[in-house]
Amino acid sequence: MYADLGAQAPGGPVDPGEVVGRFLRALGVPTPQVPPVLAERVALYRSLTADRRLVVMLDDAATAAQVRPLLPAGQCVTAVTSRRRLPGLSVDGGHVIHLEPLGREAAVELLDSTLADGRVAAQPEEARALVDLCAGLPLAVRIAGARLAARPRHGITTMVRALTEEHDRLEALAIDGDHDVRAALDLSYQGLPAGAAHLYRLLGLHPGREFGGPVADAVLGSDAADALDVLYDASLLIDAGQAAGAERYRFHDLVRLHALAQADRDESPEERAAALRRIGYHYLANATRAEELIDPQHRTMARDFGPGPVVVVEFGDGGAGDGAGAADAALDWLEHELPNLMAVLRIARAAGIPALGWQLADAMWPLFLRRKFYEEWREAHREGLLAAEECGDEAAVCRMLTSGGLGELDMDCPEQALGMFERAAASFLRTGDALGHARTLNYRGLAHQRLGEPDRAAGFFGRAAAELPDCGDRRAGALARFNLADVALSRGLYEEAAREAEAARDVLREAGDTYNTARADALAGRAYLGLGRLDRAEAGLRAALDTLRPMSAGYETARALGGLALVSEGRGQPGLARRCYREALVLYSAVGGPDSADAQEVRDRLGALGPEAGENGTADNGDAAG
Repeated sequence: MYADLGAQAPGGPVDPGEVVGRFLRALGVPTPQVPPVLAERVALYRSLTADRRLVVMLDDAATAAQVRPLLPAGQCVTAVTSRRRLPGLSVDGGHVIHLEPLGREAAVELLDSTLADGRVAAQPEEARALVDLCAGLPLAVRIAGARLAARPRHGITTMVRALTEEHDRLEALAIDGDHDVRAALDLSYQGLPAGAAHLYRLLGLHPGREFGGPVADAVLGSDAADALDVLYDASLLIDAGQAAGAERYRFHDLVRLHALAQADRDESPEERAAALRRIGYHYLANATRAEELIDPQHRTMARDFGPGPVVVVEFGDGGAGDGAGAADAALDWLEHELPNLMAVLRIARAAGIPALGWQLADAMWPLFLRRKFYEEWREAHREGLLAAEECGDEAAVCRMLTSGGLGELDMDCPEQALGMFERAAASFLRTGDALGHARTLNYRGLAHQRLGEPDRAAGFFGRAAAELPDCGDRRAGALARFNLADVALSRGLYEEAAREAEAARDVLREAGDTYNTARADALAGRAYLGLGRLDRAEAGLRAALDTLRPMSAGYETARALGGLALVSEGRGQPGLARRCYREALVLYSAVGGPDSADAQEVRDRLGALGPEAGENGTADNGDAAG
């Protein structure tokens, strides 16, 4: 038995009593004997179905209350479809199946069955492009196929071109005024309460693919939980899983276009601009908070979070019970939100808020430094530089040049980096900023070191180590000494390297810079390794690992592991060396890719150790982590 319950019908949902009456007549009850009262109809319906084997199809249900009187008794199966989620039916033994959009191959199959003329087989790439534009929505695929079926001489490319322009995509998915995707979405939208409809429109402005509840709160300027639930229950939002224990949502691509169209129609330009600003300031405020937790030594420049209060996420301690756990949770938040942060950054200038662009790039610094998202590092600082220039903020320009230049160094582009550092140095000289200029000495030394010019590099590092403390920045001066130690290590001057690394470490520890203190410990450990003093080498490297591993500092952790592997080799412990190298290889591959120079170097070291078979001695039984 089948019934259309009419949740989306212009006249509203069908009365369940009417449907039960039709079912009773279909089961053989004469019309005069159909009870007039709903409860009596339901009782008779269940009595008649108790000994039957039926399949009941209830299409387009509005609520669980509408469905419940229509559930038969006995050995029957009832299938209910709805645009809304009906969790109330779970009480009646219902099993909820949420239908996701079709996968690409399934959508192509649906298109092929709609056309049934061989065009899909003849144009497979065009067919895949078409269903991608339909975003896996079966109705959209059917409409696109029906339009093509009515035009047998047209290639699939014709419809691809019609759908390629994003803002025209909904209009193109219509046929003869019927089965219109826009009309179907309009019906869902028109049934929303005013607050949920307002949130739906404003969330359409969100530049990223998915978002959490705090973003909705920021958009609405108040608690949005109830409105989010309404949108989710109406299937206008899709569950995007969880992050940091919080629910995430996203729009189906065509639903997002519909929400955006409603915002263009029903929200003023001023309200749309204000909502977009609230979204941007929300991400900036939380990225700044994450930055403070991860890297409190980073010199945070002034940030603008807009005129009103911002919604700030609480970063948990990850179970650690201390600040390190919160910092790790903040770093994970930055990584998870990176697509959204980049999306906001890309639209900042066009939205008339260029300062948001460079400030957001600056706030992402700890993520770029520790997890090496190189493409985003480069793009963020290039866009941030344009934004800072548009603001006419010379200090922000210099920050984008130096932070972006360090990224170019990490990407092995030292000439590009040197040009950026020198431009910043010239700006600091013009403005009389002695401290800023002294910091560029350190950066320029790094560029010359990467260019294979150790003498010039050491000269810049020496000047920076002398000038920075005089300018009031002992920590930066210690980093210059760290770099001097690194140059000495590369030259085989192990005593000098150990001395400079330990001097740098003491100042960094005093400054509370745990990350760079650990790096200095590891550098000192490698220097002692060169001197053959394996106990001191191991002590420094393990101290570094103890700090770096909880920070999720993959690259520096891998370097420390490589040093420990060499210590193990020196002690005749190839098994332990292999374990260290293998863990380092995993980390290098995750950070720079499996084909990176660092990863290849570790593979070479593993190969030089030879096969494991035949190893002896109990000294190999160890743990790379200690």
